Amino acid sequence: MMTELTNFIGGKWVPSHTSDVLQTVDPSTEQVVALLPAGCSADVDAAVEAAKAAQTGWCNTPLGERLALLEAMAVDIESIAGELAELEHREMGKPVSIARMFIDAGLAAFREGLADARSYAFTEESTSHPDGRSFVVHNPIGVVAKIVPWNVTVAQTLLGLAAILSAGNTVVIKPSEKASLSAQRMFEVIDLPPGVVNLLLGDRRAGDPLSNHPDVGLVHFTGSVTTGRSVAAAAARKLHRTVLELGGNDAAIVDEDVSVADTATAVAVGCFANTGQICNSIERIYVHRSIFTEFAAALAAEARAVTDQLGPLVDRHQRDVVVRHVDDAVSRGATVLAGGSVPDRRGFFYPATVLVDIPSDCLLMREETFGPVAPLIAFDDFDEALALAAEGEFGLAATLFSNNAEHITRSGTLPVGVLWVNKWQGGSVNRCYEPAGISGVGAAGGRAAFDASTRPSTIFIAAP
Repeated sequence: MMTELTNFIGGKWVPSHTSDVLQTVDPSTEQVVALLPAGCSADVDAAVEAAKAAQTGWCNTPLGERLALLEAMAVDIESIAGELAELEHREMGKPVSIARMFIDAGLAAFREGLADARSYAFTEESTSHPDGRSFVVHNPIGVVAKIVPWNVTVAQTLLGLAAILSAGNTVVIKPSEKASLSAQRMFEVIDLPPGVVNLLLGDRRAGDPLSNHPDVGLVHFTGSVTTGRSVAAAAARKLHRTVLELGGNDAAIVDEDVSVADTATAVAVGCFANTGQICNSIERIYVHRSIFTEFAAALAAEARAVTDQLGPLVDRHQRDVVVRHVDDAVSRGATVLAGGSVPDRRGFFYPATVLVDIPSDCLLMREETFGPVAPLIAFDDFDEALALAAEGEFGLAATLFSNNAEHITRSGTLPVGVLWVNKWQGGSVNRCYEPAGISGVGAAGGRAAFDASTRPSTIFIAAP
């Protein structure tokens, strides 16, 4: 069934100002399942104008009323979570069960953000002087652009959105052109005042003018390093704020004192979940030499067992990246223990792949692969493991598997935004962090999400 998508601006479904059309392809079947506008500056102007017009009224709505509307929005989205999971399966191929897991996590983070809004000090007394009192008021930025990646559309739309909206901002949301089906369905059930949330479809023809727009005060972007740099440069020219979560080449350290079987299962989840298409997937694994051979065999067995459960990569280009990275490692002497070749079937599938004998300068160890690939390197002592994990330009997240209290403490020095110990993706999705290196700029989650979505102003009131 072919679906035609359209923009949602100012509370209405409106056609694009351009006749240029893009296709959404189901990566499992390689069939076109949706058409959407390519986007243009006129579409951006309309969306930003609607958001700007709605912002004063939304900001002046009492916080309690805003939160009640946003809580109702969460209920409405949850009521169609099953449909959204099916649509995410169609647009980017992930199994429905995995899609539902991410949607539920996004809703949980959204609700945590609403709870945080009730305790966030939008107004606080900062100092008291003999001649008066000073207050800090955290005012909304105004119009926020939220540019969402294709790998988990619904969850990434919801992450940080509670802080943006409860703080009194309005928003223009631009999902990836590869995965907009779920975004449109979500907007069909959102019931907020016109212009508070707006859906803008398209590729860079919409994204570039949105991030460059003079009336956008904050750009919240999740995506590639290359595009993130362009967004940051555009915002810098206008002196506008950005929150950027970009690529990762995340490391895991497997210490000598762990259960090999249990840890291999845990690492397999971190490497292969969503076919490795998660910003903080495990992409480099450093294993203590004393258990290396046993662990490699266990992880290869996990890979062979999970391959039939994996969805495809999002498109041919992404699969080509994975193939290029694996072939590069093999050409430099790496040995494939599981997977490693494109299957003979329709769709952009690639098997869960485990490699050893990895050269440290190969693409797998230096660039973001974003696929179901697990390269293993042995280490002899924990100092070496920390040094290896800290190599490279990225710094999104890292995971340590260890029962050694000293090693756990020392791992806190790794230059990353999030460190998980003994559970990849443990804790709240609404975590507070800021990526290191080229993995991003600007803190997100928890209180940081509200700090990013507001501008502090000091008000001094003289004593009578």
